[in-house]
Amino acid sequence: MSNLMYNKMWHQTQEALNSLLDKDSQKMTEPQRNKVLVFQMLATFYIKYVQIFRNMENVYDQIVHPQKRMLIRKVLDGVMGRILELKNEMVELELTEFHYFDDILQDLKLAPQQLDVPIPRYFLKERLEVIKGREKILARILNECGLNLPSVVWRGFHQSRKTVKEREEEMIFLGMKPPPLFNEVSAAIVQSEKVAHLRNEVQLKHEQNYKEALVSIKEELKLMEGPDIKEHLQDQIRQWFIECRNLTGTFPEYPNEEDGGSAIIFSNKTPEQVIEDILASQEEEEKLKKKKKKEEKENKPKKSKKEKERKVNMKEKAIKEEDEEWKMSPSLFLQLMEEGNSLYKDTWMNKDETWNFPQDYDPEMIKEEKRKELELEIRVQVDELMRQELKNLKLAVNKEIEHPIRGKKGKKQGKGKRGKKRGKRGKKDKDLTADRTIESLYKELVEEGLLIQALKVNLSDYIGEYSYLGTTLRQVAIEPMPSLLDVRQLITLYGILPLGSPEVHEKAPLVKSLLLAGPPGVGKKMLVHAICTETGANLFNLSSSNIAGKYPGKNGLQMMLHLVFKVARQLQPSVVWIQDTEKTFYKKVPQAEKLNEPKRLKKHLPKLLKLLKPDDRILIVGTTQRPFDAELQSFCRVYQKIILVPRPDYASRYVLWKQIILRNGGVLTNALNISCLSKVTDGFTQGQIVKVVKEVLTDRRIRQQSHKPLTAVEFITIMTTMNPVYKEEEESFKNWYAKTPLGKKRIMSLSVGGVKEKEKDKGKKKGKKGKKKK
Repeated sequence: MSNLMYNKMWHQTQEALNSLLDKDSQKMTEPQRNKVLVFQMLATFYIKYVQIFRNMENVYDQIVHPQKRMLIRKVLDGVMGRILELKNEMVELELTEFHYFDDILQDLKLAPQQLDVPIPRYFLKERLEVIKGREKILARILNECGLNLPSVVWRGFHQSRKTVKEREEEMIFLGMKPPPLFNEVSAAIVQSEKVAHLRNEVQLKHEQNYKEALVSIKEELKLMEGPDIKEHLQDQIRQWFIECRNLTGTFPEYPNEEDGGSAIIFSNKTPEQVIEDILASQEEEEKLKKKKKKEEKENKPKKSKKEKERKVNMKEKAIKEEDEEWKMSPSLFLQLMEEGNSLYKDTWMNKDETWNFPQDYDPEMIKEEKRKELELEIRVQVDELMRQELKNLKLAVNKEIEHPIRGKKGKKQGKGKRGKKRGKRGKKDKDLTADRTIESLYKELVEEGLLIQALKVNLSDYIGEYSYLGTTLRQVAIEPMPSLLDVRQLITLYGILPLGSPEVHEKAPLVKSLLLAGPPGVGKKMLVHAICTETGANLFNLSSSNIAGKYPGKNGLQMMLHLVFKVARQLQPSVVWIQDTEKTFYKKVPQAEKLNEPKRLKKHLPKLLKLLKPDDRILIVGTTQRPFDAELQSFCRVYQKIILVPRPDYASRYVLWKQIILRNGGVLTNALNISCLSKVTDGFTQGQIVKVVKEVLTDRRIRQQSHKPLTAVEFITIMTTMNPVYKEEEESFKNWYAKTPLGKKRIMSLSVGGVKEKEKDKGKKKGKKGKKKK
């Protein structure tokens, strides 16, 4: 039943994608002038692609048919990439990382939650074995080094119980252990988990059957149809020899293997059509040559003047148009989606599948695909035989002897290639560890504490709420602080999606580095760990405090970076994390930190970024509580994308209090005013809220809840000992961000826009005055 349902969902999503692709490719070519309309168009496309992505991801996770899944995966990567391209267009248009779509969401009758970009489950599912294997190795190395042994407490039974409880609470909070009441799950949840497990097994089984069928069906075809294919190809090529000689008087030249052999002649054409094409192209070439010669004689002096004038006019036009017109950048993903869409139309749209109830592979499709493959392989053998046959024919009929022309070409090419290769090798950095295995390098980095174990936290654990005032504030020229959901979105778009999918990483706008800036306790560290958890990435820690004293000297530093980036590349995806990254770019190093050499990486980071290519799924993530201490220019040169992580707003605090109290065994009753609690704790961070909840909800207090319900006062009294993030501190982050490249551009565009509008208004007023005077 579920298979039918998800098949239907797939067909509907594919229809929606089809009409969206038509509109998207049409708008690609249309120049636009009104920036507001441009943004509305981009935002509408973005939102619609997100809806298609949500459905496609769901379908890909649920469907068990292996050939359908291959096609859906292709489309899914295309949709993901297009979303990132549209996001990039919106950032460049509005000059801000955060956008508000309230009016468009209303038009499309969608809730803000439907803007949430999902994280494809296949990122982890399809790499589960690799990730598990790596975790085991990491745990073993850490055990051998004694790096992850908990400190043993001998101060009596009470202390040991307290330690166990704290550890358990931490595990529950990090999502590594279920909450206390988790075992009392409903039968429906248990059933759905069983179904999900079974479906995964069926998917794997069908995938395996499909892979085996690819081999067995090809072997079968080779035995049954191979001889017929060979005979048919030979007859076709012989006919071409004869027809060619009858029409042109000579035998044809046989195409080289590098050019594609006889395949380039018979691309769905009969020998007669091939010969007609040859004759027609010869005539056209001669005509073109004659035309060119005439034009050169007649227009030589005139042409240069005209060209100069044209160039000047073109430049002037371009400058004018730049101010007025906006055109969408070319997309690298539209073609991928269109290919997938036409494959769907040709193969699946009207396919009768009544015979295939279990949704296993379709053998006829494999036969079609393998026939083509087999024909190509047999053609290579036939070409060798027919080249010889053509030589014999020429000898017998024309007494022709072929002169070896190819040998010279081959030599020349060889020389060129060698020369090029040497040049490349010379440019490339030397491999400092060419004689060592990746396993040994991995072990060394773990022992040195540079490769660390990421905490198991999902991005969904970063609790927050949508900002409902964003559009309103922007309309009155107030720049809102981003909401926690906005931050979560950017982490997904810039970090998780490209790291999880190689196809997306290679073609989407490339984000090599990310900076998370915000006050302490807002979850910056948690977000870094979440990127690793969601993509199964390795986590390297290059924070100045972590590398202090390790790999000393210039050569040591070179070796350390070589090790980190070699292992990061080989075992990608990888995240290189630099905590308190402002220290690497200190304006002035404090006396107490001079011995640690915090600025060791300053010169090297820009060079490392240049070496990262689109196929290296490595992301450099910096976190900072004090970005103002860094030298701005070099800081912004390293961090391509800067995300301000704010303290939670009222809506986010409301959701947070509820969730954290429930997760720690609390019971919500009317006696506990969450709304009041959220208002009073304005300025407090997620970290502080979690700490307070844990302090209040002791074992004893949890047991007392039945006769003494929780109240807001209990939490507030503990809060009085903590300092909130004051408005001034938040403003200092906003002011700092205004000095960054994107922040500056935004302010400039707003002020220029304001000036232009004022000038327009002045013009209108003058016009009105003039009319009155008349």
